[in-house]
Amino acid sequence: MTEAIVELEHVAKHFPVSQGVFSRSRARVHAVEDVTLTVRKGETLGIVGESGCGKSTTARLMLRLIDPTTGSIRFEGRDITGLSHRQLRPLRREMQMIFQDPYASLNPRKTVEQIVSQPFAIHGGVSRREAKLRVRELLSVVGLSPEHASRYPHEFSGGQRQRIGIARALALNPKLIVCDEPVSALDVSVQAQILNLLRSLQDEFNLTYVFISHDLSVMRQICTRIAVMYLGRVVELAESERIFERPRHPYTAVLISAVPRLSSDGKKRERIVVSGDVPSPVDPPSGCVFHPRCPRFRPGHCDTVQPQLEPTPGEWGHVAACHYPLERWPADESELRVDLERAIGP
Repeated sequence: MTEAIVELEHVAKHFPVSQGVFSRSRARVHAVEDVTLTVRKGETLGIVGESGCGKSTTARLMLRLIDPTTGSIRFEGRDITGLSHRQLRPLRREMQMIFQDPYASLNPRKTVEQIVSQPFAIHGGVSRREAKLRVRELLSVVGLSPEHASRYPHEFSGGQRQRIGIARALALNPKLIVCDEPVSALDVSVQAQILNLLRSLQDEFNLTYVFISHDLSVMRQICTRIAVMYLGRVVELAESERIFERPRHPYTAVLISAVPRLSSDGKKRERIVVSGDVPSPVDPPSGCVFHPRCPRFRPGHCDTVQPQLEPTPGEWGHVAACHYPLERWPADESELRVDLERAIGP
């Protein structure tokens, strides 16, 4: 088994919110609830789900950018849950982040050299001359010209700006990089270039990625394993190909059916659509969080008992939190659709 670099154990994050303009009562947003995850060294762990499901919050908890409400976080075996900002500072060199928006994540008033060299200024240990040489080396590594160091962010395209963000993340030779939807704001052709760059950098620098996205087609290209989240909880976790070929959780099947794809007979595969909206994270449903929208819902069980992540027989590392998991795929598509029609009508 590959050694773990980050481990989350029963981690939860609740944000307090006011319930009204004139109300003094406070409620809590259950952004992340009882998440247990392990990120192995050298892998790319994908976290996928709808907007608001807790993907980015989970990643920020991994980096201790925000403090967990409950649970524990370990980095390379060391418990970092209760460390102060001063105690965390040496560890910041080991974990970095690539942000979603290449337009907002770069300071427009600073040159590329100032942006990429900022980690050296914060953590020290590098002279100005060494920092300047290192910046030009990093720009070459990510596919930009060293002459670009004197330019400003507005002079670059979206893909080039994201390369600058990647160079900044690589500056301190980290072990873990969190990629928070790094290609969602880019054109499809540029997306492929950035994904290829991330793969080559992973091999060259022995990096570990946590890759966040809502795009399953992107996840399939780059991820080793995929964790599916819904309303703050991990509902399924498996190797990337197993998620696509043999999904166990109905929500995972719904997500996969939304990916444009032709079936084996050349016809477009029918999409499975569920009714309703995602419940409010302020007042999540009892039992299984997906039960208000689930086509396999069984009253008296799904709405009262919270399912735990259970292993799939014969498939090591494939776990799903469902009382009535799918047995077959894609044959279960028809079964799922029948269940859906029974629940909401044809």
